Amino acid sequence: MRLNKYLAKAGIASRRKSDELIRQGKITVNGVVITALGYSIDENTDEVKYNGKILSLSEPPVYILLNKPAGYVTTVKDGWGRNVVTDLIPDMHRIFPVGRLDKDTEGLLLLTNDGNICYRLTHPKFEVEKVYQVTLNKELIAEDKMKIESGVMLESGVTAPCEIRLPKNVSTSTIVNISIHEGKKRQVREMFKALGYRVIRLVRIKFANLTTENLPVGKWRYLTNKEIEHLTQISTDVSV
Repeated sequence: MRLNKYLAKAGIASRRKSDELIRQGKITVNGVVITALGYSIDENTDEVKYNGKILSLSEPPVYILLNKPAGYVTTVKDGWGRNVVTDLIPDMHRIFPVGRLDKDTEGLLLLTNDGNICYRLTHPKFEVEKVYQVTLNKELIAEDKMKIESGVMLESGVTAPCEIRLPKNVSTSTIVNISIHEGKKRQVREMFKALGYRVIRLVRIKFANLTTENLPVGKWRYLTNKEIEHLTQISTDVSV
């Protein structure tokens, strides 16, 4: 088994984040610091340590859905003393966020110790849908809506095509829902900014098959078996 996959299955971090830990020399195998990406181990006989602690694959998978409030950083630990999303969940699980929401962005955040599902749900090539409700400082005109849907040039490149709709029971285009399949840094905010709009509020309302329906802001719950089955199906249906 590849070392980054082992770290993900052990609940340390996603596979991409595990690669960073390996590069930083924080992982040892049988007492030897490993920094080479792609390194493989025998999960049955090799001793793997992270920060001196022996890891194992015995912990069962955990899936938690959080309705993130504004003001929380999407990370497990923060060296600046800021509020982090795991502060909102009892310290009984070793979990990590699936993807990121900006500090001021609210809404649906999945946390798990399942690195494989995390990888499948966040890597751009799998095109998992994310829907955000966006409150703008002014009405979105039709011409700009078409430009955003077709793709906007950002510093990170041209954004992929997306879809913008008015939410139900909303009559003003200062509030819109945008569906994207990418995860560029601050993408939604930057897309509107590129056309002269300022995002006043940003809430993720859907991720894959998950929503925050009936879940108050700042609260969390475990995924249902049906939701887990659906996520697992997503992570196996998409061709690599």
